[in-house]
Amino acid sequence: MPTIRVELPAHLCTLARISGYEVSVEVPAPATVRVVLDALEAAYPMLSGTICDHVTLERRAFLRFFACQQDLSLEPMDAPLPAAAVNGREPFIILGAVAGGQVGGPDQGRRESFSFIVG
Repeated sequence: MPTIRVELPAHLCTLARISGYEVSVEVPAPATVRVVLDALEAAYPMLSGTICDHVTLERRAFLRFFACQQDLSLEPMDAPLPAAAVNGREPFIILGAVAGGQVGGPDQGRRESFSFIVG
């Protein structure tokens, strides 16, 4: 059985009470994203539903999957992982996506206030 190295974002490490950022999970062949996530949730039940939706079983919107410098986020969940991830040379990375904001724009450093009208 392959042993897959999995790197997790800080918020999931905190939730699962994992020290560090990487865990290893044994998975049956063939190693796929779905098989790795199932093994991860079996080893850390508190992560159940945090990476994939309980109902649709699809990846949550603000998480991305990477392995061997490839974005696997939009690949089928049952597609095989790259060989370097399967043999442990490279980790399977679950990355929390970053969205929004502007760096260095004209409003940098200025706080915006918003008014809400309740009707």
